[in-house]
Amino acid sequence: MAIYDYSFKAQDGSDISMADYKGKVLLIVNTATGCGFTPQYEDLQDIYDAFHEKGLEILDFPCNQFGEQAPGTDEEIHTFCKGRFGITFPQFSKIDVNGENASPIFKYLVENSKFEGFGMSPAGLAMKAVAKMHDSDYKNNSAIKWNFTKFLISRDGKILARFEPTVSMEKVREAVEAAL
Repeated sequence: MAIYDYSFKAQDGSDISMADYKGKVLLIVNTATGCGFTPQYEDLQDIYDAFHEKGLEILDFPCNQFGEQAPGTDEEIHTFCKGRFGITFPQFSKIDVNGENASPIFKYLVENSKFEGFGMSPAGLAMKAVAKMHDSDYKNNSAIKWNFTKFLISRDGKILARFEPTVSMEKVREAVEAAL
């Protein structure tokens, strides 16, 4: 299967097809409202503002699997994100990204990308400790490790890059710009 063969739920429960995004560069993100990485919403909005007119879509999937940091209903999460960070990119229904209830789109992304590590920054070192507590073999599998993991998808549906939450948002921005 290709990425465009999948669908997911909008906040109102309606089905959305990935095929609706053919020809766009996509940044697919699992997010949370109560996470140390939540301020990345501001950077994501800046990237969206800069590149949406050139063909970028950011697809935001709230996920409560990591430290239960995305509590609340879809509407409460959206109200928070819009009010606090002014997001205007699409935000969808809360999902799981790992495990037996994982969204098929995230199963596809995980199966077709590789975990590249958290880096050596203070946040990266902290994430290594957190990941190891949850999965002693975290380095050797492609499961999503935490909130704000990002996948960059080309206009023709190929996974160009996977960014762990500790990757600088400037590096994400540069990759998005190059993909456009």
